[in-house]
Amino acid sequence: MKTKFLLDPNITFLNHGSFGAVPREVFAVYQQWQRTLENQPVRLLGRKLPSELRAVKSALGSVLNANPENLLLISNVTFGLNLAARSLNLQSGDEILTTTHEYGACLNTLKYLAHKSGARLVQQPVSMPLKSPEDVIEEIWSGVSPKTRLLFLSHITSPTASRFPVAQLCRRANRAGILSIIDGAHAPGQLEIDLAEINADIYMGNCHKWMLSPRGAGFLYAGSAVQAILEPLVVSWGWNVDTPATPEMGLLENLQWTGTYDPSAFLSIPAAIDFQRKHNWINVHMSAQETLSRFLHRFSESFNIPIAYTPEADPYIQMAVLLLPPIKDPEKFQNQLWCKYAIEIPCIEWQEHQFLRVSYQVYNTEADLDRLFSAIEDLMPSFLTTSSHTKSGSL
Repeated sequence: MKTKFLLDPNITFLNHGSFGAVPREVFAVYQQWQRTLENQPVRLLGRKLPSELRAVKSALGSVLNANPENLLLISNVTFGLNLAARSLNLQSGDEILTTTHEYGACLNTLKYLAHKSGARLVQQPVSMPLKSPEDVIEEIWSGVSPKTRLLFLSHITSPTASRFPVAQLCRRANRAGILSIIDGAHAPGQLEIDLAEINADIYMGNCHKWMLSPRGAGFLYAGSAVQAILEPLVVSWGWNVDTPATPEMGLLENLQWTGTYDPSAFLSIPAAIDFQRKHNWINVHMSAQETLSRFLHRFSESFNIPIAYTPEADPYIQMAVLLLPPIKDPEKFQNQLWCKYAIEIPCIEWQEHQFLRVSYQVYNTEADLDRLFSAIEDLMPSFLTTSSHTKSGSL
């Protein structure tokens, strides 16, 4: 499958989770849309784009179990969170509940929102390794107070590659009158998403990661009850004070147009969906999960380090973390994996722990994991701290 991608064959690419990778045939569709745009810009942007974007949302809606009218195409999840969060009328003393596992850029957005409004940001600790979904729900929900107005969670977390039981938590939030916003950056294309079942007020996902579309393509889902509160980050032709958007014309339509842009990444999403459908992506998930499981157990037994996941927790799919013993200079460790072994993989510091986050995509093989194992085995002795020899990597 690696030949179906444009990745450099001389590197071991285990970092799909950061920026994704686009199959050749999807990239060809992307370039065709760019040529179509350059051939006659007015025809695409001025005449055909609304109907083409509706077709994209229809394709997305079919794989997300969502009404296409409730979908807005956005560049990425960070943009979507800014659009949603900065539309909220939070007051001094209100609370925003999130966890210690969230993505840094999104945390910065929430911190900015709290600073501007006087609200309080509560980062609820969730222990690692994750326990059962019921235990995770109780850990997160213990941070709720009478002042909680917003619950923000990742579906799959970025630093710890952990899956949260978001559907159950959204139901609780709904019953408590708390707005729920879910960061699904890593979920579409890695999980089977059912937005009707999750029932978040707002769910944002990236298509350019695990769904394999070109970069700059994502979506924001907003339930009909909350669409009216969303305000444009950029006021452009979609918004008009004299003719405000109505449910009949689509409340999200006034947010789609932010000025002249290249829509080619959006328009290539159906090709990415077709690629995964053609290659039986459920089997890809199962194979990746089995391969990662074997590797995590091998790594744990060889280095006497615990696995960062319990059997009771919802398992990882195509992305998981390897717990490292305390090492000196994790950034240099990551750079050495790249410079010395041509292995592209992130080393993450989180809550006084250090992880390697392994992404296992369809183009990877067990030989890639073997190269990673050998490289870690070779590098580790020179990076271990004094405490590493007496302190285990226990979570």
